[in-house]
Amino acid sequence: MLELRSLGYHPATAAAPVLEGLNLKLLTGQPALVAGRSGSGKTTLLELLSGLAEPSSGSILWNGETLKGRQRRWLCGLVFQFPERHFLGLTVGQELKLGQRRLGSERVQEVLEQVGLGALSFQQAPERLSGGQQRRLALAVQLLREPKVLLLDEPTAGLDWSVRDGVLQLIGRLSRDRVLLVVTHEPELFRGLIERGWELRDGALRPLPALRTMP
Repeated sequence: MLELRSLGYHPATAAAPVLEGLNLKLLTGQPALVAGRSGSGKTTLLELLSGLAEPSSGSILWNGETLKGRQRRWLCGLVFQFPERHFLGLTVGQELKLGQRRLGSERVQEVLEQVGLGALSFQQAPERLSGGQQRRLALAVQLLREPKVLLLDEPTAGLDWSVRDGVLQLIGRLSRDRVLLVVTHEPELFRGLIERGWELRDGALRPLPALRTMP
């Protein structure tokens, strides 16, 4: 279980906290969603969870143990809203094996099959992939790290309806054996897939009425 206790974030350059007093419990096999407008702090929340930023107050725990930033980076896999901006490999094969040179080809192929990219050439340039393929490749990169927590920043943004449906189905499958959190400004797209939801507004979390929220 990933837990937030009184989590706050107040950068020195801001007049008011971006996040204040967040309390949240995220469970394995129960995907969750945080909705909010642009600038509400959704991406900041993911950066705190994934260890890319440090909270100003409060704590982040895994199974009751408080985590430091380095521990959160190992625990969590973060897929950004625009993953193509973060690709470093010149080819799909290089991108998949960055930092994991000993990774076997069979394992890589297994994960590509899992995300629906089994037929993708390892020599293909990531920037030449479609938007949907880039999201799936970014997911594959994170899954190869075997994170216990998967964080998805606007996973359906900018995708047409046919591609969105495939990505939503994939998210449903990936949530079965890990903690999974989606942040989005389109919560209605996840109705029927995710039942636990909150709205992030004015730095605080409130139950999202459009989704059935569990305690």
